[in-house]
Amino acid sequence: MQATAIIYADGAETTAGLTDLVPWWSFTKTALAIATLRLVEDGLLALDEKVPGEGFNARQLLRHEAGLPDYGGIPRYHADVAAGKPPWPVDRLLEAVDIGRLRYEPGTGWAYSNIGYLRITQLIERTTGLKLASALQSLVFERAQLEGARLAVGPDDLADVQMADANGYHPGWVYHGLVVGSVKDAARLLWALAYGGLLNPASLAVMKERRALPEYRSHVHPDPAYGLGLMLTANDPDAHPLGHGGAGPGSKIAVYARAHRVAAVWASSLSKIDPDVRVMEMLAD
Repeated sequence: MQATAIIYADGAETTAGLTDLVPWWSFTKTALAIATLRLVEDGLLALDEKVPGEGFNARQLLRHEAGLPDYGGIPRYHADVAAGKPPWPVDRLLEAVDIGRLRYEPGTGWAYSNIGYLRITQLIERTTGLKLASALQSLVFERAQLEGARLAVGPDDLADVQMADANGYHPGWVYHGLVVGSVKDAARLLWALAYGGLLNPASLAVMKERRALPEYRSHVHPDPAYGLGLMLTANDPDAHPLGHGGAGPGSKIAVYARAHRVAAVWASSLSKIDPDVRVMEMLAD
């Protein structure tokens, strides 16, 4: 399978996509943010309280404003992934990125950080007393009525997942967790968040509180901003696409909503389709 796409308009499926399981890559961050806001709604977490033992809070982690580093720039990380080696223990990863040295004072800067979302995963597990797979199932997937989305923990969990040319990949290399599911479920989750009442209106408004990122402007994202687990537009997130993209070995995914429509596209590295471009075209029709 090289590519598949789906679009929802006013809650009705108008273009059928395949129901094969695919990796959601960083669209997982949106699921993690939803789980966090659900815990806030239940009074179990507070976004602006510092994480125990740290100088940052959950809001800053979710918006990539905590000052934490990322592992995407470590050549050895990519070399070991490509070589099919097992994931490093978390302690080794944190040592490799010099986790004790914040890149900036929390709240004063912005830098995309998968390690920030690893901290979110740890916070969810500590708050719920559950492993992330069970926490996401109860907090997110069941409430959104998804059909087959789940957390992939080991290589066996990817046996029935379309991995394109990345067969043998270990999902543990995504340290905040890797959700796999159909493109249809990805669209359904964003629909439930943006238009279906998955979170209460106040929580959704909090997720849309954004930091403008003009330095990341591109043809596809001419007015970029980042909220809590959501890629947005800085000017008007209600009138323009909101959602999240993601990429990893072998494939990319993009899931965005606009004007009561949701488009989701997954494409393998063998395809000429750019999911971000295709989604924006679908939503502009």
